[in-house]
Amino acid sequence: MKKNKISFETSFCAELVKGNPFKEFDAFFDFADLDYYKHHLSEVVIYSYKTKVYEQENPSNVFVFYTAVCSFIKACYCLQQKSKKWIVTASLNCETVFHLSSLTKEEYDNPLIVFQKAFDEKTLEEFEFFLSEIVRLALSPQAGDPDSDHATSYIHLIKMLDAVELMRERGIEKIKKTNQINHVTQ
Repeated sequence: MKKNKISFETSFCAELVKGNPFKEFDAFFDFADLDYYKHHLSEVVIYSYKTKVYEQENPSNVFVFYTAVCSFIKACYCLQQKSKKWIVTASLNCETVFHLSSLTKEEYDNPLIVFQKAFDEKTLEEFEFFLSEIVRLALSPQAGDPDSDHATSYIHLIKMLDAVELMRERGIEKIKKTNQINHVTQ
């Protein structure tokens, strides 16, 4: 039986990346930095509860953001499924401190835990729905339902962004079946 590969739908990026989450992460962060994604994600969530339209002067920016983050979520899901094949290089205690802002000590030591926790609690489809819903509401002049729970998905997504940045900073090693480790260059 042939397994279907998840398309990361990165056609907006300079290069088309399929099947390798680490190449997707590189393309994702080549497009914009961590602060850009965290800022815009926060803004989109905030505007999903307002009657003002986010990026009213150029809503196409929101579409580009949505497309990038959708592919990021799919890459995170793919990484989570293959997490037993990877090891994050140990901390050299030289990473910037901001990573601890959303990650627990355990997650900081092993960022792959972030993806397991996120996809144990929410499915890929639920994350995609969350993203499409907050973008729809942020671009609508009507406020979203204050009772809807966007916080859980938002927190997981912020943690995934931080975890990927931390992994890119430290480096990733692939475990071969013979328990040998190959370093994956970033």
